[in-house]
Amino acid sequence: MSRLAEFRAAEKALQEQLALLEQMKSDAALKRELAFEEKLVALMQQYGKNLQDIIPLLDPPRSLSGASTPAPRTRRPRVVKVYENPHTGELIETKGGNHRGLRAWKDQYGVDAVEGWVRR
Repeated sequence: MSRLAEFRAAEKALQEQLALLEQMKSDAALKRELAFEEKLVALMQQYGKNLQDIIPLLDPPRSLSGASTPAPRTRRPRVVKVYENPHTGELIETKGGNHRGLRAWKDQYGVDAVEGWVRR
């Protein structure tokens, strides 16, 4: 791109930005925010405070607010147990004791005997 074309593009972009700036200057919401900022800065200077002093007052840390919530508890994942029936050679893999086949074995052979069948 030639220098003249770059100049014209930059000039056009500048005109667009100036038009946007003039439009924003007439915005009522922006005027209210600017007035608030001016008053806030004047108030901070009057009391000798800065933003680092004010932010903790307006938005206190959660731990100091008194409404502390305990950290959610997470359960330890259950370990897969493998039971091997020595009479039939059948294997059952389960994370809990509510397996249909495992309950049948416990009813038939007894809880203590079946717990002895856990593979290590």
